Amino acid sequence: MKKTDKILEILNENYGHFGAELKFSNPFETLVATILSAQCTDKQVNKVTKPLFAEFGTPEKILALGEKGLLEKIKTCGLANSKAKNIFATCEKLTQNFGGNVPKTLEELTSLAGVGRKTASIVLAFAFGIPAIPVDTHVFRTANRLGLAEAKTPEQTEKQLRKILPEKIWIASHHWFIWHGRLVCKAQKPLCETCKLEELCESKEKVK
Repeated sequence: MKKTDKILEILNENYGHFGAELKFSNPFETLVATILSAQCTDKQVNKVTKPLFAEFGTPEKILALGEKGLLEKIKTCGLANSKAKNIFATCEKLTQNFGGNVPKTLEELTSLAGVGRKTASIVLAFAFGIPAIPVDTHVFRTANRLGLAEAKTPEQTEKQLRKILPEKIWIASHHWFIWHGRLVCKAQKPLCETCKLEELCESKEKVK
């Protein structure tokens, strides 16, 4: 078995039953929750979005709430001022350019305020089931430490992963990398001694 296949098998065995911690139930909620998740824990975002989506779960309702009203609702999330501004501007563009619907292409999604390639990929993958590999800090760190990628940026990491991972597991593997990064391959103090992938890891001596 190839090294890459073995790594993927172990990741699947350990994290295949894990899903997204961020809560959402439609494309618009997916988009807003992902924007809010930047530099904020998923648990905190969920606390904010549960009442927000219950009362203001469409672009039109957010616009009726107003930017200041939105800020009040999301103020406990990090970078709340810029997020409120971006979400409000995104809602304006969704209603003006897309009939109030979230678009289904990377190009259209990244034209929205506060939406970069990672956020757009998350929406494509988890709102529409379109194969994508969203690369956040955990995916970037774990993929490069394991030697599945050798890149200096998230976008380079994504391109390299697209070449070596079967398309059918792109979405699922996003979760595997995230949970491995959160629970084991931590940024500051990785738990190499208990890692099921230690023998296959190219960075185990560097990060200890």
